[in-house]
Amino acid sequence: MPKLLIADDEPHIRTLLQQTLETLEDDGVELLMEADGAAALERIRRERPAVAFLDVMMPKMNGYDVCAAVRADPDLAHVRVVLLTAKGQEADRQRGADVGAHLYLTKPFDPDALLETAERLLGLG
Repeated sequence: MPKLLIADDEPHIRTLLQQTLETLEDDGVELLMEADGAAALERIRRERPAVAFLDVMMPKMNGYDVCAAVRADPDLAHVRVVLLTAKGQEADRQRGADVGAHLYLTKPFDPDALLETAERLLGLG
């Protein structure tokens, strides 16, 4: 069963992401939730999700650092990382690319586009 991790420190954003992506559960995808970067990295190492949606601005470890740690671990090479942030400046996008993120999406996001992105990265579409 493929897994998808959602990591965001804001409960309402986490809930919105979960509600947007919960139809994936019909395709056998397990949704995992975390509220900070350090917990997200630990969960990625333990559960090895196919896709991780990471907020950039999180306590304990930001999304960039989590992504860099995932990319540095050969055992996690399969994990597709999507950074989510309200910061849409080109320098922010470049930093996301530099740490190895597959995608960099800005908030507010289009729920349909987010679901389509998840399906594509999971190979469901």
